[in-house]
Amino acid sequence: MQINLISDTVTKPSEGMLQAMMNAQVGDDVFKADPTVNRLEERVAGLFGMDRALFFPSGTMANQCAIKAHTQPGDQLVCDKYAHVYNYEGGGVAFNSGVTCSLVDGHRGMITAEQVKAAMNPYDFYHSPKSALVCLENTTNKGGGACWDVEEMKQIRGVCDENGLGFHLDGARLWNALIAKDESPRLYGELFDTISVCFSKGLGCPVGSVLVGKDALIEKAFRIRKVLGGGMRQSGYLAAACLYALENNVTRLEEDHTKAKEIAKVLDGLDFVSNVEPVETNIIIFNLDQTVSDEVFLEALKQKGVSIIGMGQGKLRMVTHMDYTTDMHLHLMEILKKFDIKKAS
Repeated sequence: MQINLISDTVTKPSEGMLQAMMNAQVGDDVFKADPTVNRLEERVAGLFGMDRALFFPSGTMANQCAIKAHTQPGDQLVCDKYAHVYNYEGGGVAFNSGVTCSLVDGHRGMITAEQVKAAMNPYDFYHSPKSALVCLENTTNKGGGACWDVEEMKQIRGVCDENGLGFHLDGARLWNALIAKDESPRLYGELFDTISVCFSKGLGCPVGSVLVGKDALIEKAFRIRKVLGGGMRQSGYLAAACLYALENNVTRLEEDHTKAKEIAKVLDGLDFVSNVEPVETNIIIFNLDQTVSDEVFLEALKQKGVSIIGMGQGKLRMVTHMDYTTDMHLHLMEILKKFDIKKAS
């Protein structure tokens, strides 16, 4: 049995999703003539109560277009040191937008309104980059799938309003947060200027992210997407998968969360595991005892048919997903409970 917990991006479309894709009505989306893409964009914009939405081939492109729409070269964005837009988007903030990052030392990828204030540059101090945008991430990837407190986000929104800053949410796993916290998408639409949401992670689609936002910003993003090569033609086949996922795969995220918590409990009981971060959603981050090599542990798991990932700085990560079945889960739990680190070493 092969078990892949490297990410929730490893899933394959289900039979129902494939059928929806094959039956999709399509057109040329570059000319906004694909009815299925248009329907997806209207649906997601409506969910968040936002003006418009735009379909993208990737979450990275959606984030990068949002950042460029909010900023000018030489500007600065404020984000946590763990932020995906800083760590995992290939330096696109600098390459695409000519923007620098003011990194905040938050807690598990989450920062406070007071920290945002402290990280900003004074507007009239022209020797420093102009602070123009605050980017948050929910759930936090490198922070272990942690969910933001809404009240803190409201406080940060207030700081942005007081200082004329844009407010963007990297919501790649926002669906997980909505389920874990029993929150409404409209709550986020009221807080943020732009939000990216991903369909190829927890929702099981092969491709696709959507950027929602205020009309003027999405209009800018539409042009930027073209410049970056993100205009697609008969992309309704992909949009159909996203529509199917909205109907069938959102509420089931709770199953992934439950399995992740059960894995964390087993890991916490192993004497060679030094720390397991709190689990709220589908990401488990843990550290091994200093006497145990991460590489040895990863290879030993691989030999048993289990693939996970190292994130650097001693962090190991597992991510549950819809293709991680109950049989796989029970098998993994037995592997972990019986794992002999001395033999592995």
